[in-house]
Amino acid sequence: QVQLVESGGGLVQPGGSLRLSCAASGSLFSIYTVGWYRQAPGKQRELVATITPGGRTNYGDSVKGRFTISRDHAKKTVYLQMNTVKPEDTAVYHCNAEYNNYDYWGQGTQVTVSS
Repeated sequence: QVQLVESGGGLVQPGGSLRLSCAASGSLFSIYTVGWYRQAPGKQRELVATITPGGRTNYGDSVKGRFTISRDHAKKTVYLQMNTVKPEDTAVYHCNAEYNNYDYWGQGTQVTVSS
């Protein structure tokens, strides 16, 4: 079993940067594909980015070129570097770990982009 804890959210001005962290506990975290998803009020959950155990990445169209996902296997942590943020990036950001039929979610961290 894997437990996920997100951190790093907060209030940031448009054009600014923020780094989110997803720290995992439990064994075999390195075999999981990990993703960041977000959900804004009244909207469906949206893919932000994913990273495979081997480091292959995938991004949602709305964040390509602005956000970067990375992982540190030794620290069991996945990061989301958010640059040039926009008000439409405001949402609760959730971390997800998936492997075969195993699927785990964190509680989420709020990101608010506002001046």
